[in-house]
Amino acid sequence: MEIKIGQEKLAKALNHVSKVAAGSRATLPILNNVLIRVDENKVSLTTTNLDMAVVSFLPAAGCKNGVVTVPARLIAEFVSNLPRGEIVEITAEGEKVEIKAGGYTSSINGAPADDFPELPEIEEGKVVKFVIGVDEFKDGLAQVMVAVSNDTTRPALTGVYFNTFEDGLYLAATDGYRLAERKILKGAGAEVMAIVPAPSLRTVMGLLGDEATEIEILFDETQVRFRLGEVEVTSKLIDGSFPDYRQLIPKETEIKVGLPRDELTRVTKLAALFAKEVGGSVVCETTVENGAFSIASVANELGENKSEIETEVKSDGKVTLNSRFLLDALNVVGGKDVSFGFSNKLDPVVLRSDVTEDYVHIIMPLKS
Repeated sequence: MEIKIGQEKLAKALNHVSKVAAGSRATLPILNNVLIRVDENKVSLTTTNLDMAVVSFLPAAGCKNGVVTVPARLIAEFVSNLPRGEIVEITAEGEKVEIKAGGYTSSINGAPADDFPELPEIEEGKVVKFVIGVDEFKDGLAQVMVAVSNDTTRPALTGVYFNTFEDGLYLAATDGYRLAERKILKGAGAEVMAIVPAPSLRTVMGLLGDEATEIEILFDETQVRFRLGEVEVTSKLIDGSFPDYRQLIPKETEIKVGLPRDELTRVTKLAALFAKEVGGSVVCETTVENGAFSIASVANELGENKSEIETEVKSDGKVTLNSRFLLDALNVVGGKDVSFGFSNKLDPVVLRSDVTEDYVHIIMPLKS
């Protein structure tokens, strides 16, 4: 095997794939390696942790076919430290891999490619495919990922639910205490109901650079593939049923106030400082007489805090929330102003942005 390729292109591709190499957590030593394959002047770099695989494709000329595996992080760090502009030459004889660039030479001990796990195939003729703008996908994913659960005893909640409804493609996530939904595509033209693991989506997010403007998403019955230019991420889907979450979203709320997002974030942070010893509980209250929305900390040994925001208020009401959940929502909801709606102290709080109706964030109240 022989490859000649520019240092910057190679370093970037190796950096992409090395993030998935299992490292010290590997149950199989070969999972620490990157599979380098050359076939008819097409170079592919592949890593996998068995749940997910990343493949980066590189165009190269004057190559010799072959395949080998080498420690992913070692070769990635070596190539990234070479001078920019150098042409990197990689040759492999058996399991010995030699890397040259100018006056720099390194020899790395590889492992047989036969030991590398076979990657499952996706039959492109049998998939459900969506093409989405990168910015829309990135923003939508960030807005729902905050609600993903870490509870491994409920696997269906540890991922993001890709689902179609009324010809739109939606992302949804919930941990049982909050729920986030974002519509990312109109006119989906196909149907899907699939739960994608959060770690796979974090990997995809990390690969979204400035170059790609669109992302292709392909689903089959057990897998999903994200295609971003010359990089592909393939992941297993979570086998489980996502809750019928739409019935949990109130269509209307008895109380609704419009609030400046930055100011609401500030007063929530202030109240949260005094609420640490009571699990972050803060009391949100609307008062017609004062024409204000207030957030107060629950009284405890540290003291008390209460801040008000002037706004149009039509009904008195009070609800207790987890301040961290409220801050998480405010950090991703977007826009200058937010709509804060609720009906009584036991009904969900509904947060929406002033810039789009495509995003909704629900927070369940705490018992006070």
